[in-house]
Amino acid sequence: MRPFRVLTALIAFSFGMCLVLLRPVGQGPLVSTFSIVAVDLENGDVGVAVQSKFPNVRPVVPWAKAGVGAVATQSFANTSFGPRGLSLMENGATAEEAMRILVATDSARQSRQVGIIDRFGNAASWTGLECFDWAGGVTGKTWGKPGEIVVGKGFAAQGNILVGKPTVEAMARTFEGTKGSLSDRLVAALVAGGKAGGDRRGEQSAALLVKRAGGSYDGSTDDYIDISIYDHPTPLKELERLYALHQLFFFRSDEKNLLVVDNTICRELQAILSDTQYKGHQFYAGPVNGVFDAATLKSLNDFMGWENYDVRMRTDNRIDRQVLEDIRANYRIWKQTRP
Repeated sequence: MRPFRVLTALIAFSFGMCLVLLRPVGQGPLVSTFSIVAVDLENGDVGVAVQSKFPNVRPVVPWAKAGVGAVATQSFANTSFGPRGLSLMENGATAEEAMRILVATDSARQSRQVGIIDRFGNAASWTGLECFDWAGGVTGKTWGKPGEIVVGKGFAAQGNILVGKPTVEAMARTFEGTKGSLSDRLVAALVAGGKAGGDRRGEQSAALLVKRAGGSYDGSTDDYIDISIYDHPTPLKELERLYALHQLFFFRSDEKNLLVVDNTICRELQAILSDTQYKGHQFYAGPVNGVFDAATLKSLNDFMGWENYDVRMRTDNRIDRQVLEDIRANYRIWKQTRP
């Protein structure tokens, strides 16, 4: 069991930070929203997905740190809960311990709603008694009433000013039933929550934040996914669209999606790359003969760099299926819309 002096130090640190950062309820943003925080215990991904009837929800609700955990702070949001919650967990507190410290040291706790997950999958959710109905949360299989900290495993889903409980139920059910990466599951859960009712005031903004060790474009940071929809009539649909774009341009190729560039594919690519009118630049000047030689490979990689498929460029005789489909689709659309 963790020594008492460690927890005492954490409480003292958090209380000191609270004195500096706590804002009165009237000065905090009312972030009526629904969110889910979760972790992938296999690869260490941690993340938050959130939708709100509030503009630019990204800098307010979702907080995450690779190797530590994630926090969603909403309702009359105390944004200090994000960095403070992460700091507490980084210094050894579980999600429940961090939540208890944050709630205990906040005089406006009954107006707050928070979800927390640590890197071990321990989850906690808090809904204050003054949050507007419908308001509540679930952690794994555990539901609780407003005014009590709910603890469980795997994820924490919560919302306030919702059409009803089915929003959070749908998020939980979909997250648990969806296969794929953590980000796939977070997006699916959030979309399901919207379809089940969502915010009873409507939609406005959304965000997806996922941290992975070395997961950025060049591997130098942990910024794996950071998508924000500031103000949009259908932010959940827009989140799905932007997530698909992010996957195409920032995710590395999956081995099962690699195709050998055979004679047919090679001829097709050579024809596109040699069309000077397409991009106003001739990438390939050789014969359209279906031979995937060094010149064709260089031309293909030059084109892929031009079109921002950087992370999916290769040095062998294979091409990513998603990239090939996107190249085909874009070229087809261009030909159809030419004067």
